[in-house]
Amino acid sequence: MGWLLLKVFLLGMTFSGFLYPFVDYSTSGNTKAQRPNIVIVLADDMGWGDLGANGAETTDTVSLDKMASEGMRFTDFHAAASTCSPSRASLLTGRLGLRNGVTHNFAVTSVGGLPLNETTLAEVLHQAGYVTGMIGKWHLGHHGSYHPSFRGFDYYFGIPYSHDMGCTDTPGYNHPPCPACPQGDGPLRNPEKDCYTDVALPLYENLNIVEQPVNLSGLAGRYAAKASEFIEQASSSGRPFLLYVALAHMHVPLSVTPPLANPWSQRPYRAGLREMDSLVGQIKDKIDRTAKENTFLWFTGDNGPWAQKCELAGSVGPFVGSWQTHQGGSSAKQTTWEGGHRVPALAYWPGRVPTNVTSSALLSVLDIFPTVVALAGASLPPGRRFDGLDASEVLLGRSQAGHRVLFHPNSGAAGERGLLQTVRLGRHKAFYITGGAKACDGRVGPAQHHAPPLIFNLEEDAAEGVPLPRESAEYQAVLPEIGKVLADILQDITKDNTSRADYAQDASAIPCCDPHHVACRCQTL
Repeated sequence: MGWLLLKVFLLGMTFSGFLYPFVDYSTSGNTKAQRPNIVIVLADDMGWGDLGANGAETTDTVSLDKMASEGMRFTDFHAAASTCSPSRASLLTGRLGLRNGVTHNFAVTSVGGLPLNETTLAEVLHQAGYVTGMIGKWHLGHHGSYHPSFRGFDYYFGIPYSHDMGCTDTPGYNHPPCPACPQGDGPLRNPEKDCYTDVALPLYENLNIVEQPVNLSGLAGRYAAKASEFIEQASSSGRPFLLYVALAHMHVPLSVTPPLANPWSQRPYRAGLREMDSLVGQIKDKIDRTAKENTFLWFTGDNGPWAQKCELAGSVGPFVGSWQTHQGGSSAKQTTWEGGHRVPALAYWPGRVPTNVTSSALLSVLDIFPTVVALAGASLPPGRRFDGLDASEVLLGRSQAGHRVLFHPNSGAAGERGLLQTVRLGRHKAFYITGGAKACDGRVGPAQHHAPPLIFNLEEDAAEGVPLPRESAEYQAVLPEIGKVLADILQDITKDNTSRADYAQDASAIPCCDPHHVACRCQTL
């Protein structure tokens, strides 16, 4: 019965896979007038210090800097986790990993994904009458019902996980290529000897794999074209739209389309940053030409830079995590140091979001879900609790009140994944567990437990270099409240409708256009 329903679903789509023809995109009586279009752009592994508007020494983010001057820039904005899958799960649910079940990354062979009982932002807005589309990296499950086409998106074009999780014919920097495989019918007799056995990275359009391996050097241009096409068609429908663009930039491998790289005449990371900036600029330009006055654009990142990749990684700016780097290991991606989760963030909405404003409000990727739901005039899903807040008043320039308390979960560097090991309370930040990810020099900072916690004053010590003396009046004054807010949220989570992700792995879950071909190669459809 399930396969029959799937066949009916597939027959309902166009061959190109853009929009389902059986969906009525005309304006209906249920559609409220002038609800805003929503565009969310999520950069991958971009450092806070990469953005020119944040004081970067280089000028590689011209488009983003222009957006900052025409909108609002956030200086204290944080990813919900410091690695890919948990951060994306929190963006789409407004819930920490201990609630939504996603505490670490999914693999190529993962059977599961974001738990099916979790409601995504796309599902909420689709139910409210929005046309919904996603372009880019999903990384929340690709097998069966975990695919984005079953999680509220009318349209999907992108890769199912990080682009270092499968070989490509245009590998860029720091990634192996796919050697040519022997030609012939049927499965190979000796795949380990005769062919590259790593699974090639697939490119999806809705449920179809349209290219495998992906051509990375042309992917940014294709993303820009698909985003433009979606905005054009959705705008013509008479209904508001949600477009979620999750870029592969600035994750390794780095690959840039000539002639933008010129060709790789400068540092590869900078060339990739310029390409990403150009891509975002193209999306913004399309919005400005098509639906400028009624489209809210939110740009941010999923976590800090991948310091292990040395010169192929971005900049954390002033948030260097000195205490940890002196112990060994990286204080960026995969850690709860500021460099791991403080990310660049911009908001743009002409006539609604004030221009050239810098906000120091403490905000998070967790806030995207409740804020967008409020702007859309929709309702939060019942029967569950949310860790994000509605930041509409901040975005519209009417308030500077963000979070007073923010929790940073472990995402894989040290300690138990998903554990709330770090607490932000106002200007103070407390570490119950410290640890570093793998650094450029290969060292890893081991997990260290702190009872009582290390506490830093971020207003005076953004580099997190010297913790407050435990005998100081400032430490003693803030310690009881930090302990209380942590105990309160842990108790709240036990009373919540929490989910558990299936992290089981099975080779049959590997996406492949031709299951008889060991390297998963196919012709472009």
